[in-house]
Amino acid sequence: MSAATWVGVALLGGVGAVLRHVVDAALVSPTASGLPLGIFVVNISGAFALGLLAGSGVGDGTLLIMGTGLLGAFTTFSTWMLQTTVLLRDGRGPLAATYVTASVAIGFLAVAAGRGLA
Repeated sequence: MSAATWVGVALLGGVGAVLRHVVDAALVSPTASGLPLGIFVVNISGAFALGLLAGSGVGDGTLLIMGTGLLGAFTTFSTWMLQTTVLLRDGRGPLAATYVTASVAIGFLAVAAGRGLA
């Protein structure tokens, strides 16, 4: 890949990280059930966007810049796992299991929906 592609990944990675913070901060209060809604919304919308991008048939460079840079930095596995661990630590095992199960199941559906719309 060219240097310009890697610069694009880095720049859009910064944009994705800032967008993640903005969305999470807007939804930072857990729902009444205690579900960490911000990162859930980030990860599901990112999965949908990546499905849409992958299904649209863009070239490898665009997929790398947008998929890895922007959407890779926007979504976050580590925060999802930390939030799940906190739920477990706080004795909320059933909610932690629901969070993981819903994130994975709805994430798969979001990718499929994005690809289907592309």
